[in-house]
Amino acid sequence: MMKAPPTDGAAQDVVDAVIRSRKAVRAFRPTPVSKALVVEMLDVARCAPSNSNTQPWSVHVLEGNAKRRLSQALLRSHERDDLPASQHFPPELPAACRSRQADFGARYYAALGIDRADAAARYRRTAQNYLFFDAPVGLIFTIDERLMPHSWADFGMFLQTFMLAARARGLDTCPQVSFVRHEAVIRECLPLPAGQTVVCGMSLGWAEADSALHHLAMPREPVEAFTVFHGFDEGAAG
Repeated sequence: MMKAPPTDGAAQDVVDAVIRSRKAVRAFRPTPVSKALVVEMLDVARCAPSNSNTQPWSVHVLEGNAKRRLSQALLRSHERDDLPASQHFPPELPAACRSRQADFGARYYAALGIDRADAAARYRRTAQNYLFFDAPVGLIFTIDERLMPHSWADFGMFLQTFMLAARARGLDTCPQVSFVRHEAVIRECLPLPAGQTVVCGMSLGWAEADSALHHLAMPREPVEAFTVFHGFDEGAAG
């Protein structure tokens, strides 16, 4: 029988602290991460919910020479810049999303000392994605391309569960949608089954503590900005 976690405030504080401490890390130490530790985190992540228990996730974990070969192929593709641009967002982002995206870009490039108008420097910086930001482990996540957006939502819960399992062990992550543009290159390097498409990549390791990129202090909208409550005050009105 599965043992239930404690229900006291201490357990709540621990879980909340793990969630609040998770952030996208873009500078890593070279300290290795063992295969056993990655398996341990994936074993936790597989408990994520999915519609009708369909579990639509597939994962490729890379380290050492395998990661280096993929990174080199991706860097060559990035330098050629001859693939269609990925459509991560619609042509016209909703205003609120566009504002938050612009704020992130301003903070990110300011921390790097890159002028937002310097497109060449920004493109060179993007290349660091394909080195997994020097993290010791890289992951590529794929899903059956026939599945609907609801299964992609399931995949998001799996990714978040994995990142929290990593954070609970003192590790850091960065989910990276930039890999999607180079799916054809990834297929040349990894044995992706037919019909599987790339969801994202991810860097995994221990953060380089001195990096200015880890102090962006990205703001989050307050609960009242994105939530509507219904029915909670009806009893009080009686």
